[in-house]
Amino acid sequence: MATPDFVLSLREAVGTAPLWLSGVTAVVTRGDDVLLVRRADTGAWTPVTGIVDPGEHPADAAVREVLEEADVAAEPLRLAAVGVTDVVVYGNGDRASYLDHTFALRWVAGEPSPADGENTEARWFSRDALPPMSDEMLGRIEAGLSREVGARFTAAGEPRGGATGRQDAPTGP
Repeated sequence: MATPDFVLSLREAVGTAPLWLSGVTAVVTRGDDVLLVRRADTGAWTPVTGIVDPGEHPADAAVREVLEEADVAAEPLRLAAVGVTDVVVYGNGDRASYLDHTFALRWVAGEPSPADGENTEARWFSRDALPPMSDEMLGRIEAGLSREVGARFTAAGEPRGGATGRQDAPTGP
């Protein structure tokens, strides 16, 4: 499903005005491989991404999106990063910003395929041979692959992507 019903209902009321939505990025690994999808709208390779439904836990949304978009079952391991996207302007003029929750997930079953029409390809890539993609998506993948205990976050005004994200709470005074 490309656009959730609740977003379509909101759009009926607000038109193309900016929406603030919760989103997820799923960094799914199987051994040394990372699951990526090629987006139908832009042709870009990315991890699986999606919108969190009202009342849905973000980790459950990540699991659901991986199954819907790539036909792969996965289990969440940890929250890897939290960030805010720039305003996204879609082809129809709709605008949205996302509070993104990037999760590290482990493959459980299934072979990737573009399952719901949002993507044209779904496949495993070696973490050492990722295709070209945006710095922001590379940063999310890096966070998902790291062994950091705390989730990364990017504060207002800090660059996004790569290893620039901060880690959890300070250790004391």
